[in-house]
Amino acid sequence: MISHQQGKQAEAAQAQAAQQQAQADAQAAQQQAYENQAEMEAMRQQMAAMQAAQVQAAAQPAPAPAPVAAAPAAPAPAPAAPAGTDVVAQLQQLAQLKSAGALTDEEFQAAKAKLLGTA
Repeated sequence: MISHQQGKQAEAAQAQAAQQQAQADAQAAQQQAYENQAEMEAMRQQMAAMQAAQVQAAAQPAPAPAPVAAAPAAPAPAPAAPAGTDVVAQLQQLAQLKSAGALTDEEFQAAKAKLLGTA
């Protein structure tokens, strides 16, 4: 039969094990948060680089137009609104879905590549 002291020792050991597990869980959650932050920062940098490339491409002079016969020119399409902010918001939403467990790493990477046009 277990003595009262042995019972208390067992309870103390269980409490210590539970506390250690809670600490390990908290550390794992914190590590995941750091990784998500680092991934978001990498995406922001990637978006900034893409936007800079778009600005640079837009700043380059257009080549001289080729001579055209008397055919009427088609109207130029209206310039598209900048989508950079939209893409950043979508990337942030993807990251939130991933950290909430709604997306796997593979799903997240595939969706991110599709948004960034690298798929």
